[in-house]
Amino acid sequence: MLADLEELVTCESFSADYTAVTRSAQVVAAQGSRLLGTRPRLLDIGGVTHVQWTFGTPRVLLLGHHDTVWPIGSLTTHPWSVEGGVARGPGVFDMKAGLVQMFHALASLPSLDGLCVLVTGDEETGSDTSRALIEDIARTCSATLVLEPSAPGGALKTSRKGVSLYDITVHGRAAHAGLEPERGVNAATELAHQILALQTMATSVGMGTTVTPTLVSAGTATNTVPARAELNVDVRVTTPAAQEAVDQRIRTLQPQLPGATLHIDGGPNRPPLAPDASRQLFALASEQAERLGLGPLRQTAVGGASDGNYTAGVGCPTLDGLGAVGDGAHADHEHVITAEMPARARLLAHLVGALR
Repeated sequence: MLADLEELVTCESFSADYTAVTRSAQVVAAQGSRLLGTRPRLLDIGGVTHVQWTFGTPRVLLLGHHDTVWPIGSLTTHPWSVEGGVARGPGVFDMKAGLVQMFHALASLPSLDGLCVLVTGDEETGSDTSRALIEDIARTCSATLVLEPSAPGGALKTSRKGVSLYDITVHGRAAHAGLEPERGVNAATELAHQILALQTMATSVGMGTTVTPTLVSAGTATNTVPARAELNVDVRVTTPAAQEAVDQRIRTLQPQLPGATLHIDGGPNRPPLAPDASRQLFALASEQAERLGLGPLRQTAVGGASDGNYTAGVGCPTLDGLGAVGDGAHADHEHVITAEMPARARLLAHLVGALR
């Protein structure tokens, strides 16, 4: 398993580099073919390469991704290593160890009939090219098992917040900042008003909602009243009702400065993964863990989203966080506890067997 993990981690797969993602897809396909005994379909959708195996008529979808947030060259600063039972490297936790565990779990089964394995190449950037594929498969299945990394301590993820993403552009009017600033309409000042309005929005909606201004830009020169300003907004919600409420409020934002205008793009990206979508699958996984002597499973709710949000959103029961045990997704301390990998693979194998 460690040799296979090294193979995946040392093939860098930054989401924005489509050539690297294609190369990674080929490595994933070759590794999966060796362990599963058959070649997958390589699907190029919008330049992004996804990997899919289908065995008979799918009833269970096993879902993962092979792209990472780490730019090409990160192996130089974050090299692959295994020391003291800890594996490190870009994407090792999120989520290449999960892919290795999945392949080895499935290789231990006497039959793969009724399974679909989908490894996408754009999860980290919102799954723009793979969303329709994920949802179409999930609609035909009775369960989705997501190999995203576990929560701290190995907890499974039985609830995830939904995500909405917005781009707000302010149009003002340029003027010389020293000679006649009063003739301008300051887009940066207008954007500040909008940021303050956004700060009160989460409180008014409630229910665990967060509305976070993130990337901000304005202006073209230090001596010019900004004619344009831009803001990205990240929204996290626990319910579809909250997601709709925030969407309506953001779309009805109004400019505060005379002469300023707003343009709002974006909207809901991933629906929430509600606890009800995971309840029965978590109970089944707990039974299997007890049978295997793996101790009681824990579950938790997390703010981050995954492709499991999409599968739950179309009504397919979904259990997430079945991948690696470790910590540090997207961070310098990203790592995997290697001793947990065989146990997680056994749990997945028995869970798949129980579902079929």
